[in-house]
Amino acid sequence: MTVSRRTFLLGTLALAGCSPTPTSSLTLAAGEQGGLYLDFATLLARQLDPNPHVTPRVTAGSLENLSLLRDRQADLGLTLADTATGTDLRALGRVYENYFQLVVRADDPARSVHDLADRPLSLGARGSGASVFGDRLVTEATLGDRVDHLPLAEAAQALADRRIDAFLWSGGVPTPTVSDLDRQVPVRLLPLSDVLPTLRARYGPVYEPVSVPAGVYRAQEEIPTVGVANLLVCRPDLPDAVATTITRTLVERAADLVPTQALGTQFLDVRSLIGTTTIPLHPGAAEAYRDLHG
Repeated sequence: MTVSRRTFLLGTLALAGCSPTPTSSLTLAAGEQGGLYLDFATLLARQLDPNPHVTPRVTAGSLENLSLLRDRQADLGLTLADTATGTDLRALGRVYENYFQLVVRADDPARSVHDLADRPLSLGARGSGASVFGDRLVTEATLGDRVDHLPLAEAAQALADRRIDAFLWSGGVPTPTVSDLDRQVPVRLLPLSDVLPTLRARYGPVYEPVSVPAGVYRAQEEIPTVGVANLLVCRPDLPDAVATTITRTLVERAADLVPTQALGTQFLDVRSLIGTTTIPLHPGAAEAYRDLHG
């Protein structure tokens, strides 16, 4: 007889007579080396261990994470809210605000995204949520077809070598890889506020106005750009006890879950954790929020 994972876990808890905190081993589909996803996943795994034991998995980002969840090769995943729209996933929380960063060399004459039309660009790594936004940006800003999709480290090196004129990155600010590039080759961010109205008209309020703080990558003033919620998600069949334990950790260990590169981001704000846009909360997560905050 086949026993479901949920039945096995709950049966084990009942036999052991233990607390609702489950003992299990989970895979968390995270993100690229040097990115906020992987840093956050590593900190969360450390706070949860050993109940449950969570192994962060290096991936290209949101698209790959959703694929791994669908194929049951991961139990948890980090994803941008726009990329997860339309799936049957459940959210454990909105963990931070993601900043789209369009990076050019400081000596580049471009002052807006439209100035990059028909120039060589990298608009998010293949399999990443940034690539979804990048494809939309190509259409809305009429950027042409000289577009590649490089991982962050490769994109940074390609910009330094002048093989591309700009790259798109989605993450916290400052991102260490971009800061390292800025020390090697001065860079700056182009504002994306001028394409935000058309993006919101087409895709809804999932895209939000945010500003990269002055001082990041040596900027003299705030840079208006586009933000999108980053969610910790799972399949609907994740056991309620597991979802509750993870969610309580998000709330109770919030101060220990902030990566160094999260400076300036809206990160693990208890007031916004339940703001998971169109992705409904997992019942176990909803129970945790009710218990903690009524």
